[in-house]
Amino acid sequence: MNNPVPDPNTPTDAQDTQDTQPAVRSINLALQGGGSHGAFTWGVLDTLLLDNRIRIDGISGASAGAVNAVALANGYAQVAQKDFASDDPRELARASLARLWRGVTGIGGLGALTQGVVRLLLGNWHAEHLGGQILGNAMSRWISPYQANPLDINPLRKLLDEQIDFAALARLASPRVFVSATHVRTGRADIFSGKRLTLQAVMASTCLPNIFQAVEIDGEAYWDGGFSANPPLVPLINACEARDIVLVQINPLQRAQTPQTPQEIMDRINELTFNASLLAQMRDIDFINRLIDDGRLQDGDSYKRLYLHRIDGGAAMEDMPASGKLSTDTAMIERLFEMGQSSAKRWLASNFDALGRQSTINIRRDYVGNMPTSTR
Repeated sequence: MNNPVPDPNTPTDAQDTQDTQPAVRSINLALQGGGSHGAFTWGVLDTLLLDNRIRIDGISGASAGAVNAVALANGYAQVAQKDFASDDPRELARASLARLWRGVTGIGGLGALTQGVVRLLLGNWHAEHLGGQILGNAMSRWISPYQANPLDINPLRKLLDEQIDFAALARLASPRVFVSATHVRTGRADIFSGKRLTLQAVMASTCLPNIFQAVEIDGEAYWDGGFSANPPLVPLINACEARDIVLVQINPLQRAQTPQTPQEIMDRINELTFNASLLAQMRDIDFINRLIDDGRLQDGDSYKRLYLHRIDGGAAMEDMPASGKLSTDTAMIERLFEMGQSSAKRWLASNFDALGRQSTINIRRDYVGNMPTSTR
């Protein structure tokens, strides 16, 4: 069992203790959604949890990022329970994530459900012989989930209900957890945290509207959080102390080649759609940082300089089509997990010393582009 995470604010009396204790950096984690590709994020989180130099202040997520967020936080929440008080929250968090993803591969997930609906509509004909994924996309334009899935069957609901203690999660003080869902009527992001962070909230955050019926919360309908805040950064800025935000990005920002086939075009459209909110949030952060640089805003309680970092699954997974996000093939999940571990190890080796000091990504180059940048 690992040693408890040292508190960076606790002074030490002995100089030799100061020399032997590792430097601890507080970070916020922002986890993008991306279906089964979220297994990459699982690998990243597993590696970060093994590093006692990292303290997680806050964590936000959308869709699969929301699932990873509550699974990780579930380990910390368990420590507050009497039976787990002596355990290491990091090890419990790692175990919680592993159980959840093993459960995902066990139930077959969204891909199996999509294939089952297509086969039902075609009289049990094997969908893979008729174009597989392309056929599934076409059928979703003709048949809504209210027709094809009238009982609103979603195996993820049962898995989360069994694996996550949402009552304990609601009482968790640290790390703080924020999950986004898209309010269907207004199109705005709604952020669920604390007592509002329920099973229903996570189901709303993962609700793909072409597969599942909208999730109702307090009489309002919600869809996947990836449409409006993927992931949500604002609550990490406003409600957390750490200035460093580590984005785990699993939707590629760029593609080297222009898509030409129908599936390639659809994949790129999906990537652009689910990156749009992130681009907007990053531009806002860059604008605030530049106002502070220019002396037009005071760095303090109301506004603070932020340091942005990225562990990029998007680049690592460029050879994996976006359509694979609906697959729960065990070999693919394991490969993504290992890719996430490797990417996080490389990132820690190259960027740990920058935490608390400077950003390790170029926001203007990667997210702002040629948009006007003057603050005057």
